Amino acid sequence: MGLLKKLLNWKKKTEDPVFEIEDWNEVVYDRSDLKINDAGQRKEYVKGCLEQIAEASKELEALQFEYNMVTSYLKDMEEIEALPEEEKEGLMACARKIEELEERQSGYKTRANRMSDVKYHQIERIEEEVQEGYEKLSETEEYQELIKRDLKKLDGEKHAYLFRRNELHRLIEDTRSMTIVCTVAVIICILLLMALQFGFKMNTKPGYLAAAAVGAIAITTIFVKYNDSVRELARVENGIGHIIRLQNTVKIRYVNNTHLLDYLYLKYNVSSASELGKSWQQYQEEKQERHNYQMAERELDQCQKDLLHVLRRYQVKDPMIWLHQTAALLDKKEMVEIRHNLIIRRQSLRKRMDYNKEVIAGKAQAEIKDLVENYPKYAKEILTIVGEYEKDFS
Repeated sequence: MGLLKKLLNWKKKTEDPVFEIEDWNEVVYDRSDLKINDAGQRKEYVKGCLEQIAEASKELEALQFEYNMVTSYLKDMEEIEALPEEEKEGLMACARKIEELEERQSGYKTRANRMSDVKYHQIERIEEEVQEGYEKLSETEEYQELIKRDLKKLDGEKHAYLFRRNELHRLIEDTRSMTIVCTVAVIICILLLMALQFGFKMNTKPGYLAAAAVGAIAITTIFVKYNDSVRELARVENGIGHIIRLQNTVKIRYVNNTHLLDYLYLKYNVSSASELGKSWQQYQEEKQERHNYQMAERELDQCQKDLLHVLRRYQVKDPMIWLHQTAALLDKKEMVEIRHNLIIRRQSLRKRMDYNKEVIAGKAQAEIKDLVENYPKYAKEILTIVGEYEKDFS
């Protein structure tokens, strides 16, 4: 009775698994579907780790340049704050005079739709790089959308593969159960034919032939189905491993691009490229009006030259930026705010540098080292691949 119940319930449906969207910020090294004994897969896996290291190194170079520039600004602020009181007073006098002259020219402030001083000076400080920044922001936002589409596509493909793998596992189990059913059915038919042959003296030879033929056809069909499912399962598992490696590469790009976007938004104090473009357009109109008015006041220009002269005398590396930050020279709170913004920018850069160095490159290096230690028979081959890759990119 228990065997009959088991045979009747072999076709029972099971719930399909629910696959969650992966965290795109997490880089996964999963060797569960990697056939380490396959030379092709082994080489592709190691090269994938090396490509992640190379991409992290490239990102680090760009981050280091920006980091040095922000650090230079902070050092300039330290130089200014470390000045003796007498020299600092002379510097503040120049700054105060510039502030007074600019105040005299503030009649334009009464016009409608005027750009705020804070926003104007913010754009003015980064004027030379706004156009490039706008283009970079637009390109980065577009690239972010492309990466998201790629990740969604890869997620969909991976879930389809996982769903198919689950189906194949069920199908393989079903074929095994069907084999049992067919075998039991053939045995029962043979027993019935034997009963008819010896009990009722009937000619059951055609029955034996029919039972044997039907059984052979059924078992052969099930065997072919089973083999097809096993082969397809191997292809599906290989496909899952390939998609995971692709996801890791795209995830690294997604994380770096997300960090780059966050940094650019912080750097330009905007929430989108369109906002920066609108501010830039408004700034150009504002700048033209201010420029026309300032042309009548040559004295301001001379004061600015005096300020530059003083700053250069005090070994300030980038004195030009202080022409638009005179308020910081007069107001400690303003100076603290600017420094705080620079420190946040530098922390953001350091975080990205550490991520690329320790998480991306570090994990990839650890993964290669782990392969060498756990599979010593492939160690020489893996190290050769590493050497060739380093030689190609040196």
